[in-house]
Amino acid sequence: MSINVEYPVAVSNQLKGSLDYLLQNQQIFLLIEAKNEDLERSFVQPAIELIALDQWIESDQTLLQGAISTGNIWQFGQFNRQTRIVTQDLNLFRVPADLEDVLRILVKILNNES
Repeated sequence: MSINVEYPVAVSNQLKGSLDYLLQNQQIFLLIEAKNEDLERSFVQPAIELIALDQWIESDQTLLQGAISTGNIWQFGQFNRQTRIVTQDLNLFRVPADLEDVLRILVKILNNES
């Protein structure tokens, strides 16, 4: 597995920037955006980054997975490359209380389990 920090992506003038963290396990990608503020208003950024990542990478991965985190709170989402729809999980996971759930989700994503 590789972990890229501040990974630059430039798809177009409108879709460019740096991904905070990009984890890659073979053809599986997981984007993680770190935030210092309220997650409710911040999910737009990882949603746009997932759309840009779709155009940036060559992969057979149907769902691109992403997460946004303040460190203490995690929220997940995904971009369906076939339907072109971004889905935001309504659940918020708190660390350390939900650490086991966060780790289980991360491992499940990187092992490409449904």
